[in-house]
Amino acid sequence: MAGHSKWAKVKHFKGAIDAKRARIFAKLSREISVLAKLGGADPDLNPRLRMVLLKCRAANMPSDNIERAVRRGVGGGDGLNFEDLTYEVYGPHGVAILGEVSTDNRNRTAAELRSILSKNGGSIATSGAVTRLFHRKGQIIVARDNADEDSLMEVALEAGAEDFKTEPQGYEILTDPARFEAVHKAIEGKAVSCEGASITFIPEIRVPVKPSDASAVNKLIEALEEHDDVKEIHTNAEFEE
Repeated sequence: MAGHSKWAKVKHFKGAIDAKRARIFAKLSREISVLAKLGGADPDLNPRLRMVLLKCRAANMPSDNIERAVRRGVGGGDGLNFEDLTYEVYGPHGVAILGEVSTDNRNRTAAELRSILSKNGGSIATSGAVTRLFHRKGQIIVARDNADEDSLMEVALEAGAEDFKTEPQGYEILTDPARFEAVHKAIEGKAVSCEGASITFIPEIRVPVKPSDASAVNKLIEALEEHDDVKEIHTNAEFEE
């Protein structure tokens, strides 16, 4: 249930790792190689690479896999001519979906994604119709057991965070994308472990999904996530517990 909430998305991601480890590692390896080719192998000088390495850490990706992917990128990376695209999608029951895609063949990817949508009750939205429903933000998730609330809030806000939210499971810190690196490094500097840290799309308004409708929505989300060219799926679906 990738669209339920930030906490469910973390849980969903960790569960997907166990079930689809090889596919996830292959996607991460390709992304590492492309970004290392574009911006170099040093994550301190290549913020986009640093964010992918955070995903690798969350996925427990072996360091040997990461090192091979970096070497392939900085070594020239034949065949690594990929472009990043964003697909705006309407899903079943009024749900909006943004798909972040990396492809070396725009036409092939478009045809394959349209096929997935037609088979699962989705359709391509007009340009801007879905992106206007989301804000681009840095998001850091910290479990309650990993940090003291007052101390974490002080560190985050002093580093430039825009918002600090307390929930039963833990804490959500939101930043302007330009301040994400500074805030995340400040938190890591206090030896605080994060459940998730990325620049992502946050929906302005969530769409409640009834239990009877959840299967259709999740079927489309999971089908899109399975595609090799899809890096991330974001949705405004709000599933009931």
